[in-house]
Amino acid sequence: MEEFVYDLESLGWSQSFQTAFERYSLDMCSPGRIAENNGASYQVYSQHGLVAGVISGRLRHEATSPADLPAVGDWVAIAQRTVLGPAVIHGVLPRKSKFGRKSAGRGAEEQVIAANVDIIFLVSSLNQEFNLRRLERYLVLAIDSGAMPVILLNKSDLCPDHAELARGVQDVADGIPVHAISVTDGAGLQPLDDYLIKGKTIALLGSSGVGKSSLINFLAGREMQSVGPIRMDDDRGRHTTTRRQMFVLPSGALVIDTPGLRELQMLDSPVGMAGAFEDVESIAAGCRFRDCRHQTEPDCAVRDAMERERLNPERFLAYEKLGKEMRHAALKTDKRAQADQKKRWKKLCRQASDKARDRWR
Repeated sequence: MEEFVYDLESLGWSQSFQTAFERYSLDMCSPGRIAENNGASYQVYSQHGLVAGVISGRLRHEATSPADLPAVGDWVAIAQRTVLGPAVIHGVLPRKSKFGRKSAGRGAEEQVIAANVDIIFLVSSLNQEFNLRRLERYLVLAIDSGAMPVILLNKSDLCPDHAELARGVQDVADGIPVHAISVTDGAGLQPLDDYLIKGKTIALLGSSGVGKSSLINFLAGREMQSVGPIRMDDDRGRHTTTRRQMFVLPSGALVIDTPGLRELQMLDSPVGMAGAFEDVESIAAGCRFRDCRHQTEPDCAVRDAMERERLNPERFLAYEKLGKEMRHAALKTDKRAQADQKKRWKKLCRQASDKARDRWR
């Protein structure tokens, strides 16, 4: 991690964050931005440079889920009690955007990958690893995050028909910028300069081995992340990034590198679905019945569009699959919220009962 000292505006500070921070100003706190998350500890950019940070006991106790704790890119309120000790993180400021996913496993908790991001580079490979259906999943969550998605199709040097694949992606990602690039030979990288604006934050997201770390090294003009060689058996790069980190590029833009997401379970993201599958939803709006399941109902616009080859059946199946995952996630979240509320009421009732008993003793 580099030792940078920047003014807050260069780190992405804005008036909205200043307003949210005012509640902490009386506690002798100062603003900081999470640059690295190591699990139990953090690295934080501040007006005094890069400092180590730990979460206060109160913040950890009051967090109702992991999403309430600091993520890379978060603005936080910190206080450094001693010169040599770590800064204590007392609060997380409201996020203007966040990229999250459902935590791996059977729970329904949200895991925040990156916060306060302006642009998301969705990086995919144009070799054997290319998967349009997986890219759709990333696109749903990227649109739902509130950041601007940009699709980067890396390793064009390994794909003779990369132009045709890029056109296929553009058909799916209607209106979203798509760039076919090669970090190896520099092809297609010049347009990325338009996104590297001082104070803007870019997050790189994608599966393992698609070349995110190599891209960061190229944008930085030097090696900031270690990279692994391409495996000859499947054309995939080796997984090298092990934690989320934020770097400051020579242009002044901030970039967040993330480990490859081996599992991308969906949250309930209606905004993301509407943006990523606008073509499917616009066709479905023409069905006779509002609750049409697109199976045997009469006058189904979706089935008609597939029969007339106006809608790719694989794309519709992907839409249906993601919709089912999101409805399942929403149901689990509702059940968890009901259980948490029941626990809170029981605790309050016990406290009230104890106070009443003490009063009459």
